[in-house]
Amino acid sequence: QVRLVESGGELVQAGDSLKLFCVASGSAFSNYHMGWFRQAPGKERDFVAAITSSSRNTWYADSVKGRFTISRDNAKNTLYLQLNSLKPEDTGVYYCAAKDRWDRVVDQFEYAYWGQGTQVTVSS
Repeated sequence: QVRLVESGGELVQAGDSLKLFCVASGSAFSNYHMGWFRQAPGKERDFVAAITSSSRNTWYADSVKGRFTISRDNAKNTLYLQLNSLKPEDTGVYYCAAKDRWDRVVDQFEYAYWGQGTQVTVSS
């Protein structure tokens, strides 16, 4: 079992950048493939990005491709999400999640472990 804690969310203006953090504890972080999801007010939770346990492969939602970058540091048990060129539609609660197989990474129901989320608000 792995425990995940996100941080880094805040209120920013459109065009700004932000970096989110997800710190893991418990089971070996390096064993898990990781993902970021977000949930806007009144909407379902959507896939943002995913990364393999070794960082060899990444996958992005079309809406964030070229603006967001997912990365990880297994030595620090930390997952990152760099958000650039932020837009108001990027507003939401951002969650990190862990899974043990690299398949169906866009499906939130395939992830076994979740953090509590961190709020990102982008003003226009």
